[in-house]
Amino acid sequence: MTDATAPSTRRIAAADWDALATELDTYGGALTPQLLTPAQCAEIAALYEKEELFRTTIDMARYRFGSGQYRYFHHDLPEPVAALRAAFYPHLLTIARDWAARLGRPAPWPDTLEEWLARCHDAGQDRSAQILLRYEAGDWNALHRDVFGDMLFPLQVVIGLDAYGTDYTGGEFLLVEQRPRAQSRGTTHVLAQGHGLIFTTRDRPVATRRGWSAGAMRHGVSTVRSGRRHALGLVFHDAA
Repeated sequence: MTDATAPSTRRIAAADWDALATELDTYGGALTPQLLTPAQCAEIAALYEKEELFRTTIDMARYRFGSGQYRYFHHDLPEPVAALRAAFYPHLLTIARDWAARLGRPAPWPDTLEEWLARCHDAGQDRSAQILLRYEAGDWNALHRDVFGDMLFPLQVVIGLDAYGTDYTGGEFLLVEQRPRAQSRGTTHVLAQGHGLIFTTRDRPVATRRGWSAGAMRHGVSTVRSGRRHALGLVFHDAA
């Protein structure tokens, strides 16, 4: 970890994780304090032009995922991206294990991210799932889940890299919860530059009269009205 990255990882450690866990329990998503400076955001967004850093580029319109582009990094992640993911993992792990206990599910995640990723690779999920996204005016992302196989971590993080209202408008992050025996509920989040959003990968525990049930959730991005929007996606399992 470089001196430039250290303040960001310290901010992750210093966040109010009890409050974040409560927000995740209530809404399935929780905004973090500012993690990156504008200069750090610009540095990460500029990586999009370095094609050698990425294993593939996805044109969302081609696959009917929406409109826009994103790129999957190679496993040899740029240091700021690797440091952010490593700093988040132990805090998210506590929440993931608590959720698994409430839902009566196995909690297969070991104490270290390296060991968990090794298990993903042993199970055939051996492609990097860390993504850098770019949206232009008119682009959007359909509601979906980032599930790539049986090896699944129940939480992930997206970090805004551009200034909302200045660099772009629109492009709010969407979460939609499919409630048991009820109509779906949607929430929106504005990603301020350098701030992260922790959100549910697939489902979360929901209290019912009969105990805990799994509330299925999907996420997406509303239409960007103007400008250009970049975001960094941190996923804690790899892809098949």
